Amino acid sequence: MYTSLLQHIEKFISLEPSEIDVLESCLNLSKIKKKEHVLQEGQVCNTMYFISKGCMRQYIINSKGVEQTLQFGIENWWITDYLSYHNHTPSNFYIQAVESSEVIALEKPTLEAILIRIPKLERYFKIVAQKAFGAAQMRIKFLFTMSAEERYHHFSNLNPEFVQRVPQYMIASYLDFSAEFMSKIRAGKV
Repeated sequence: MYTSLLQHIEKFISLEPSEIDVLESCLNLSKIKKKEHVLQEGQVCNTMYFISKGCMRQYIINSKGVEQTLQFGIENWWITDYLSYHNHTPSNFYIQAVESSEVIALEKPTLEAILIRIPKLERYFKIVAQKAFGAAQMRIKFLFTMSAEERYHHFSNLNPEFVQRVPQYMIASYLDFSAEFMSKIRAGKV
């Protein structure tokens, strides 16, 4: 049931069988329906989500009322609002299932209890956070240094699974251009 998370953890640290038992006893698998939100702007984010199956996204609604996708997550990725989670402050973001998804939702008190019982998991979560931060830095770099067309081709080459799984308007908003511009790029008219 929790195989994907355990395999992901084992890529970075080794757990003893007794530690795996402790961890598994604290986990719950949740099913999230397509388009369902697990977080809305203004709510305090108390949960980190490990995606076992499916696709999720984090987004904002800008001043013009338009959704702007900031992050996607697929199998074996974590998604949360880190600032809201750690500071216990209202979120500025929405987190929504793009596809019907299965997630392991780790509530903050549960995670803190797990980390006390299995201190080496701190290293795992540190690595996860560093990788997420690095990915965010690279996304910002691409937004500032590449043309819209370059961003699309770079993204589609790097993440072909997203292009097949995610609605085009969400990819366009993630890459910071309109869905109409995306259609032109895909049709080779740019």
